[in-house]
This record gives sequence, C-alpha cells and structure tokens, in this order.
Amino acid sequence: MRVLLLHCDYLAFLAQKKAVKNPEEITEKGRRLDECIVCFMAVEKADETNPSAVVDQLVKVIDEMAGQVKVENIVVYPYAHLSSDLSSLDVARKVLDETYEKVSKKYNALKAPFGWYKSFELRCKGHPLSELSRTITAEGAGEAEASKDVSEALRKEDKIKSFWHIMTPDGTLHDVDKFDYSNCPNLRKFAVYEETKSRAVDKKPPHIELMRKLELVDYEPASDAGNFRFYPKGKMMKALLEQFVTDRVLDYGGVEVETPLMYDFEHPTLSKYLNRFPARQYTITSDDKNFFMRFAACFGQFLMAHDATISYKNLPLRLYELARYAFRREKSGELAGIRRLRAFTMPDVHALCADLDQAMKEYKKRFSLSLGTVEGIGLEKSDIELAVRVTKDFYGEHKEFVTNLVKEFGKPALIEMWDERIFYFVLKYEFNFVDALDKASALSTDQIDVENGERYDIKFAKADGTFGHPIILHCSPSGAIERAIYALLEKAAMKMAKGETPTLPLWLCPTQVRLIPVSGEYYSFAEEIADKLKCGKIRADIDDRNESIGKRVRQASTEWVPYILVVGEKEKDSGNLSVRVRGVKEDKLMTLVQLEEELKKQVIDKPYRPLPLPKNISQRPIFVG
Repeated sequence: MRVLLLHCDYLAFLAQKKAVKNPEEITEKGRRLDECIVCFMAVEKADETNPSAVVDQLVKVIDEMAGQVKVENIVVYPYAHLSSDLSSLDVARKVLDETYEKVSKKYNALKAPFGWYKSFELRCKGHPLSELSRTITAEGAGEAEASKDVSEALRKEDKIKSFWHIMTPDGTLHDVDKFDYSNCPNLRKFAVYEETKSRAVDKKPPHIELMRKLELVDYEPASDAGNFRFYPKGKMMKALLEQFVTDRVLDYGGVEVETPLMYDFEHPTLSKYLNRFPARQYTITSDDKNFFMRFAACFGQFLMAHDATISYKNLPLRLYELARYAFRREKSGELAGIRRLRAFTMPDVHALCADLDQAMKEYKKRFSLSLGTVEGIGLEKSDIELAVRVTKDFYGEHKEFVTNLVKEFGKPALIEMWDERIFYFVLKYEFNFVDALDKASALSTDQIDVENGERYDIKFAKADGTFGHPIILHCSPSGAIERAIYALLEKAAMKMAKGETPTLPLWLCPTQVRLIPVSGEYYSFAEEIADKLKCGKIRADIDDRNESIGKRVRQASTEWVPYILVVGEKEKDSGNLSVRVRGVKEDKLMTLVQLEEELKKQVIDKPYRPLPLPKNISQRPIFVG
C-alpha cells in the first residue's frame, strides 16, 4: 500500500460522477472536515496476500502521526493515483472500510466514498511534520508481495534508516531540526521534502502551463503517462542542451559510445544489478524472453568494459553516452509535467578508476564539471541545494573529503547518513532544484560504486602484471535533459510570482531577435538584418503579418522573445536600431554591429542551432491552440 498523510487546516470534497460500475452508495455528495489528518491511500496487488495486516500497520502509522501533531480528526481517502500496481476493487474497498472502522473507534473519522471521481480542496499546514509518505506491506508476505518490476533496493529504500544533518562549509554537522535556516529558506524546504519523502504531487506545477503556452512540450495522450511530445521549439531547446552537456563531457575526456535500449532479465550480472538499483522497470517480451528497458546507460557500458582489454595506463577510463532514452516506470501519483518522467534523456558518464584514491581525485574533477554544467545551463548556485548521501563508515574514514565537497559548493548542504550500505555506492551527491511547489528534483549527481567492477568482472592489468577490478563512478553532469527544461521554466514561474519578467537563457531561446517591419515596404530591410544575424549564428525571425505594430510586439512578448526590433524608414536611413530588451524598461539605441556584439557575449561558449520554424511568422502553424 502507498500512503500519503497530510496535516491540514481542512479538507473538503465533492463526489462528481461514478468511477467504477458499482461504487459505494452515498447519501451526501460533499463533506468537509477541519483541523485534520488526511490519509490518501492506494491499495496494491501485494496487499491482497494479507489485507488485514496492511490495515493494522496503516492504523499504527496514523496513530503515530496523530500523536505527534495532536489531532483528533482523520479523513480516510482512497487515492489510486499513488500507485500503478493497484489491487482488485474488492480488496481495495475492504481495506478502506476496515481502516475506517478501526480509525473510527479512536478518532472523529470521515471516509471519502469509494468508486467516485471527486473534486477536493485542502490546505496543508506546511510544518516539518505535516507531510508523511509510507509504503506499507503485509508482514510475512516476503518476496511474494513485490511485483517483478520493483527491485529489492527500491523496496529497501522505503525502509532504510536515515540520519539527517546540515553541514556548513566549515565542516560542522548540525541537527537538521535545529539548524538556523533564516539565510537559506530553500534548504529548509529541501530538508523537509527529503525527510518526509513525500513525492506525490497534489497541485499542478506552474511549468506545465508555461511549457504549453510557449509551445515547447506537451502531453501525448496516445502514449503511456510520463512520455511527452516535443514541438519544434522544445526539440530545439532539448537538442541544444544535449549538445552543450556532451561538449562539456568530451572536453573533460569522455569517450562517447552507444548501447542498446533493452536487456535480458536473466542475464546473470544484470539480474543481480537490478536488485541493487532503486528503480522500477518497463518490461517487454520478445521470442519468449523477458527484457527490461534500460533506466540508465550503466549496463551497456559495463558489458562493453567487461569485453575490453584495459591497462592501468588507460585509467581513469571515462565512458560516455547520451542515453536517449532511459526508462523508469515512476508511480503515477508522482508524474507531473516534465519534472518526473517515465522516458527521459540522461547524459551518463562513468569513470573506471584503479582504486579509491584515484576515484576520489576523479570525483573532485567531476564535481566541478557538474557545477559548471548546471550554471552553464542557466541556473545559479542560489537555485540549487546540495545533498550528500554517505555511509557512516565512508564518512568516518573520509570526513575531510566530504567536507571539501560542501566547501567547494560554498553554502550549507543536506547530509544523509546510513548505518548500512544497501546500494552499490558508498557516496553520492546531488544538486537539487526546489520548485514553486516546494518539491525537490535532483539534477547533477555522481556516485562512488564499490560493487559493479567485480560484479561485471571488469578487469584491468596492473603495473605488476596482476589484474584488478576498478572502482566505478556514475555521473550525470546535468541530470535528465527534460528536467533541466523543467527547472528553467519553474525558475521563470517563480520570477513571475514575484512580479518580475520571466525569461529563458538567450542561448536556449527559440527566437533570439524578433524583427517587426512597420509595413511591407520595409520587409526586405528586416530580411537583410535577419540574414546578417543568421550569419553570426543568431536566430532572428520576422513578423510579416498584416497586424498592428502593438499587437505584433505583444505577441513577441508572450513568446518571451528577448530582443524586439521595430524597423522602418528611420532605422533604414540612420542605421541605428531601437532595441526593446526583455525585462528592461527603456529601449536601447544601437547599431547592428553593437547588437551582434551584445548577443554574442551572452552565447559565446554555447552550441547553436538555426530557427526551429520558418523565418516568417505568417508561415508557422499553431501547435497549441
């Protein structure tokens, strides 16, 4: 069972229409309860083995939270969106009714009706104990309770005991609940998000409206949830980000390869690795064999390295692939826009290192690589929070190394420590973006893997003629490309909420300069400017429509075009252009040469692609109406 508990000022719901053939009979369509704990619950197939045990455990969780926040009102709310592996309707209703019956004996309880589509409204308290998510399983059900696409590591991840701290750049560890967050409010939001592990989304993130308004990305109703269509503008942005990250990895020394999308479940090394990686798999069947779709580029690169002849002189060996695509069957309740996807593009660079000392030196280089990549995309250090996840043993032996990571980051970081190592790595960092809904999403990451060199029997010849297994580093300098776009849009949305002008980085803007001729007589002059800018690798288009100047300027603004030029007789005769810069109140007067110089300073080290659509606005289709 998947459960999300929220401490709320109130919850109000209204039953709208039947969702199943035989829903629960109701006498009142709408109800409200104030000052309550709302228990959203999704009953899963695994719960069918022992529904009563699941109910008992859920009641214990409710008791625990009610005791902490001193609440006597409980709402039990069936919410299938928390899971993609649901039980039968009969079992789901049985669990709901039994939970309500037991809770009613202790609290003032309200049950949302089963089998109805419902609208609801709530206001969550927002304090550190106000959100709690849990995975509840039937005691004694063992392996039978888990579907085959859920790894052992993923099941353990829900139960792992974490010890949370805040580390300041001087290396001091602070209690996460007692740290003074007055100068770092986003870190507080991130710490609360991580401690509660509340991943489900109950509101529409603002980037969804923006990605459609700007005609970048959209849902694909004919595909599985979490798979998206990219319109020409969005595809251009995505391609530029892919090229930027790839260029940085190649400059760092990455060796680019390409590997398959699917792998055999029964392959001996892969089957073991699957249970060490916290991800849900897509599965397919071909020629009576079961395959899983890759969720990272690890498998192909490790199998390639296994077959290679490697010397210590070749190390560190940096294998790189832009994994287009990787697949993770994320829970439906966590899917919201392009923040969390089921099919995504992941730049994945592994480094095979001779020993831990070499791995740690390489790790430092990659930390700087990742930080520079995120900042190059268009995010500032103030936009991201650092998380370091480490075993207590590794931290005890290498405290200075961990401290230096936080010191280089330059501001306090969240530290998660584990008593035991349940994954294949002993150390992992992440740069996390906190969005407008206070949800955190990992961007860059790197891990020190101490298992898979031996598991995949990857060998390298040492200087003394013997053979060893490498330590492997797993890094994505940017995180998923789609998530980078999400972060930029969410950042823009937060600027809008403050009354500021939303923008995208100039190098990613589909149109960088919009030319608006005052009449058809000056179209050729506008075209001349556009062609010169194109030669300088600047994307310029022309609004040649028979509309008023004001309407065309407003249209350019709604598309977030950063530079707008209205051109007519005065500009043609003088050579001086009146340039409207997005976010700047006063127009700038400059020559075309000066304009080019200003633009090139902003995109000097970034890749370039031409306009993704026809140069003339009149020739463009409307993808989102």
